[in-house]
Amino acid sequence: MSKSPVVISSKGQLDGILKSSTIVVADFFADWCGPCRQIAPLYETLSHSLTRPNLVTFVKINNDSNQDLAEEYGVSALPTFLIFRDAKVMEKVQGANPKQLQGVVTKLAAQVETLGESSASGTGPWRGAEIPRGYIDITDQIEKTGCELLNADEAAGPVRVLFETSKPSALEKGDSSANDWVESGADDQLLLFIPFQSSIKLHTLQLTSLPPQGQDDVSRPEVIRLYINRTQNMDFGEADETEPTQAITLTADDWNPDGTANIGLRFVKFQKTTTLVVYVQQGYGSPEKVRIDRLKLVGEAGPRRDMGKLQKVGDDE
Repeated sequence: MSKSPVVISSKGQLDGILKSSTIVVADFFADWCGPCRQIAPLYETLSHSLTRPNLVTFVKINNDSNQDLAEEYGVSALPTFLIFRDAKVMEKVQGANPKQLQGVVTKLAAQVETLGESSASGTGPWRGAEIPRGYIDITDQIEKTGCELLNADEAAGPVRVLFETSKPSALEKGDSSANDWVESGADDQLLLFIPFQSSIKLHTLQLTSLPPQGQDDVSRPEVIRLYINRTQNMDFGEADETEPTQAITLTADDWNPDGTANIGLRFVKFQKTTTLVVYVQQGYGSPEKVRIDRLKLVGEAGPRRDMGKLQKVGDDE
């Protein structure tokens, strides 16, 4: 299923989506509307973050070619965003107000939680730990082609496996063929550089680590240092000598039964994050190697960086 908003061409199409999806977010816009174009990248980002099959659907409705729908729902200004639940309008946002729209969508994320979108339901991606209420999974904001992992063992998986939405193979009984994890090579250190498609607000880092039982030479991360807004990856000496944005020491109690640690960050320090360096400085018990199976990021996504300057655009442009 595409995560881009569905373009509505008729009342019948919208009615069908309202029947099939529990929550529907609708953007009434016009091609000539400057503020509509201004907020469109943010709406696209939210759609990619929250779309769930048969649960949450984002749609776009051209006001000029769907006057019947505009009249039915009392759309008198553009853009107008309507949030439906069970085919009934629950929220309405008028105008290109990113802060207000983000706030409404934050509430939407909480509603998704109450609908039971979890690994047990089978309707969404695997989740190693619960997402803090009021925030969303923004892992899809990672620019995967720009990621770099230093000191990685080539016998394990490539860096992109960290961001997969599937359940780690180590949790699937009898499945040991998929190298869907990363592992250090020469020692128990890893340096991961992560660029983002937008300037994000980072609230929580979720790490899943599932080292093989009975192998003392492979361990989970223990000491982690985070750095933000670097233009490129660091080297190990630089990372050791540079003051981190936040330093974390994990204990055995931080890992849940699915092998995931929910790491709360000092939110005020991660308000405008364009890149993140995750430095695993040490594993438990000074092992030969350290392993990570999944990495998820939780917070708030901003407008994509390629949208140009965010400024007020006149309606006549």
